[in-house]
Amino acid sequence: MLGEECLDWDIVTFGDAHKTARQLADALGGHYVHMHAKASRVIVFVEDTGSSHTRKEICFDISPQIGKTIEDDLRQRDFTINAIAAPLDEVVRYLESNQEKPITFRRGEPLWSPAEGRNQQLEHVEEERATIKALPTTTQPPSPLQDNVGTDSDIVGAPLAGALEDGMGALGSWLIDPLHGLPDLQARRLKAVDEQIFRHDPLRMLRAVRLMMRYQLQLDPRTASLITHDAELLSEVAWERIHDEFYAILGPEGAANRLRFLDEHGLFITIFPEFVPARGMRQPNPHYWDVLTHSIETVGALEYITHLVQDKTEHHRHTVGAPIKGAHRGGEDKPTNIDMAEISSLLKEAEQQGIFSFASLTAPRMKMAALLHDIGKPVTYSCDEEGAIHFYNHPLAGVPLVEQVMRRLCASTQDRRLAQLVAAHHMRPGQLGQDGPVTLRAIRRYFVDLGPTGIYVAMFSLADHLATLGPKPIGEAWHRHLGVVRQLLTSYIRERDSILPPRLISPEELIRRLKLEPGPTVGQLLDLISEAQAEGKIHSKEEAIWFAEEHLPL
Repeated sequence: MLGEECLDWDIVTFGDAHKTARQLADALGGHYVHMHAKASRVIVFVEDTGSSHTRKEICFDISPQIGKTIEDDLRQRDFTINAIAAPLDEVVRYLESNQEKPITFRRGEPLWSPAEGRNQQLEHVEEERATIKALPTTTQPPSPLQDNVGTDSDIVGAPLAGALEDGMGALGSWLIDPLHGLPDLQARRLKAVDEQIFRHDPLRMLRAVRLMMRYQLQLDPRTASLITHDAELLSEVAWERIHDEFYAILGPEGAANRLRFLDEHGLFITIFPEFVPARGMRQPNPHYWDVLTHSIETVGALEYITHLVQDKTEHHRHTVGAPIKGAHRGGEDKPTNIDMAEISSLLKEAEQQGIFSFASLTAPRMKMAALLHDIGKPVTYSCDEEGAIHFYNHPLAGVPLVEQVMRRLCASTQDRRLAQLVAAHHMRPGQLGQDGPVTLRAIRRYFVDLGPTGIYVAMFSLADHLATLGPKPIGEAWHRHLGVVRQLLTSYIRERDSILPPRLISPEELIRRLKLEPGPTVGQLLDLISEAQAEGKIHSKEEAIWFAEEHLPL
């Protein structure tokens, strides 16, 4: 109905859903998946006829009808725009009448469809033909903020391939819309079917945010008040489900705007209670925002930095919040763009080397790391006698809290480790240049600790800097910080062999030659040897042994 291709279909049947799904899988040459006791899924792969020539995955979810009528079933759904149905045989006829090139599946068994309240057998033919395609839309095209996450699109609630303003043609008269979802869709309004939907499944509150993002919908005021009222219920949902929905919300551009929405409606604190004391917690100059707002704005700043190094700032300028607009006022953006061009070249080289990815810089896991980077501040807050605010050792204090949050969200080990490294080291790039030129030893230690992740931490530190300033103009500290990041990246991407040369001696041989006991001393000596090697003081294994002997603790 929005003129978009539909790859997810829900089919309601009176009969045996599992049997129907197996028949459909056989007919279309698809894969049958048993979902749970009442529902099954059929996955069909078809060739994309577009320029990419890739395979598309089309999903059909088959479930039994709930209630005595299809109208009863629709009233059990979440939002009115997802509570629209049409008889399957009419949908097939509609699609066939508008097809450009049919998709041919192998010969199959009879199919079943609910039509006008009864099962009807589709004609058994040698080849079953169907077309799933997008017709030209008469509504606004999708925004760049939109992602590819689907809805409860189905024969019940499906975004059928037609145009709303054309009245759906012949199919329009067949639509079953007891809750007036079609007018809501025309008005781009997201409206709950009743006041109990979030109590039946609180995850629908996050799903509402995703649907608003995906289809540029406005939330009905009553539905918004229901979300605020029921926000605490979200904690009753399995955290695996919250993880998937939250990552889907974080993924596309404009994540900071959606995080603000979650916060305004009580959902953010329900997911992240660790941030409760961060709200309103003042920070010392040059910070513009409190701890909570700064954490959210940093996610938007990360998106902006990524666009800056990809030369896409004009597009992004209208989709990111205040910290970036304010940071580039008064002609300040020109020198920033010149400097970032060199960093952009370095990052492209890193991507070619396989040690960096532009896509990973704004992936959901990196945005999670950005969101949690200052989570150690509330537990380290102090105010001295002169009224100065301090957060001593907040990066290290934040590491166990990051682990706590990420484990609760059932994040992967890789995602947890990234978030911990960002929290622990996000201040290092900015601090390296504060006391003069950055030494090769400091650069080496940075990448010994972080490896390729040091690239992401360095880029994030720039986003953190911009989010710190808020609407205030950038100054000398920014340019110094930018220079440090440029030096870090240059050393690791173009001069990696010199700052991290191959080890001259193994731990085992060092222990044997110096008759040492395994323990911390061995690691400390190896680090000293590596630093001396990187600085050109030693060049061979024997020199490494002599150097280690000189530095043995008494």
